[in-house]
Amino acid sequence: MPKKIDPELRARAVRLVTEHQQEYPSVTEAMVAVSKQLGVSRESVRRWVSQADIDAGRREGVSSQEHQEIKRLKAENRRLREDVAVLKAATNFLRGGARPPQPMIMGFIDTMRAQGHAVESICRVLREQGCRIAARTYRSWKTSGRAVAARTMTDAQVMDAVRDIAWTLDQHGRRKLTPEGLYGRRKMTACVRRTVIGDASFGAVDRAMRTLGLTGVRRDKGVRTTIPAKDGIRAGDLLDRDFTAPAPNRVWVTDFTYVRTWAGFTYVAFIVDVYAQRIVAWHAATTKQTDLVMIPLRMALWQRGREKHPTEPGELIHHSDAGSQYTSLRLTAHLALEEIRPSIGSVGDAYDNALMETINGLYKAECIRTTVFHDGPYKSIADVEYATAGWVDWYNNRRLHGSLGNVPPIEYEQAHYAALNPEPQPV
Repeated sequence: MPKKIDPELRARAVRLVTEHQQEYPSVTEAMVAVSKQLGVSRESVRRWVSQADIDAGRREGVSSQEHQEIKRLKAENRRLREDVAVLKAATNFLRGGARPPQPMIMGFIDTMRAQGHAVESICRVLREQGCRIAARTYRSWKTSGRAVAARTMTDAQVMDAVRDIAWTLDQHGRRKLTPEGLYGRRKMTACVRRTVIGDASFGAVDRAMRTLGLTGVRRDKGVRTTIPAKDGIRAGDLLDRDFTAPAPNRVWVTDFTYVRTWAGFTYVAFIVDVYAQRIVAWHAATTKQTDLVMIPLRMALWQRGREKHPTEPGELIHHSDAGSQYTSLRLTAHLALEEIRPSIGSVGDAYDNALMETINGLYKAECIRTTVFHDGPYKSIADVEYATAGWVDWYNNRRLHGSLGNVPPIEYEQAHYAALNPEPQPV
């Protein structure tokens, strides 16, 4: 006998008991007789008769129609709970962006199935969230034994590489964004090719970054910090917006920017060698006096001498804007003492020192406005110095520069000196 009783058989049992109960001493004996005649249990006949009395209004209780409504609501509630469980598990899986690779979708369905969810329910929730997948597709995938597509495998490898490059674990075991996590698509592609996968495609890196929610950091408009001195004696512009150099120690550009801290403004000055765009010195101070630009100049000269690549008298150009610090007598005299040629751009024209404006923008965007090099707000000049030291080290030694062929500045400089001093060849 089928598990579900035919409605017509149920109606017949109720009808026989109702119409012939006066032929028996009691209703119970009538139910027993009918159950034997129809081949069903006495308890089933009793429940059918009781339900018929409730539906007819002869007895209090829940009617058949109400039973159906309760059953429907319970099923709907069970379905909603299952949908919520699938959505919670798929919070990161369904993140906006490119469609996840098919093996990832299948693996997610496998995981949810192991937790007791139905394949049809999982696929329906995924479809409602824009990830179209059919249950028959999943079953075909599981039974066909097909090989994984080459692009799917490549995308998975590239995603692992991008994730390892963009994040690391701090001393407390928490995930932290690395400086390389600030890269955009082009720089990240170059970084992946340089360190992990030599033939990684731009499209694979783009899909991985969108899936991981990574976007390159962007620079905002700068704020004017240098004010020209009205009575300052300015040197001429020796660069004329040509920010190139045939070798290191030929052109240095310099400027300073500001950082807001709880204790007030902190000013940070940089000196950049134009050849490899390397930051050769920097200094932070709480005032904009001449020492703000004098100290990094002395540091840069010391650093070049320490590296056994000192500046040659008369070859180096020191280029800046028309700020009062750069037209001061102290700096001018020091440049003359070191036999460095001064160069100053026109007043109120950022393009005459465009390279330094770019460096300042990168510093503010990558160091100051992120938590990569310093956690939390900047309270004092010490916090600014700590973050700046970390950023300059990364900028010079590991940050990829598109204008240098996607290599760091120090590596670019070392290649120049290596070409000047080739290795001796065997005779």
